Amino acid sequence: MAIESINGCIGCEECIKSCPTDVIRLDPKTKKAVITFPEDCQICHLCRLYCPVDAITLTPEKTIPVIVSWG
Repeated sequence: MAIESINGCIGCEECIKSCPTDVIRLDPKTKKAVITFPEDCQICHLCRLYCPVDAITLTPEKTIPVIVSWG
């Protein structure tokens, strides 16, 4: 599992919209993001990068630095 937790979620859905593998879904009861398919996470960091409140924590072994291509 790559995403360890989503704490402090404000329900903005930015992580859900940014996830290319549909790992995160909106809980209809709480109206907050939940990790639905952790085994499908590709560790792209998009959910973490787009979260406006820094609510997403990745497991320590998956927190590789993000490489940005400037070319």
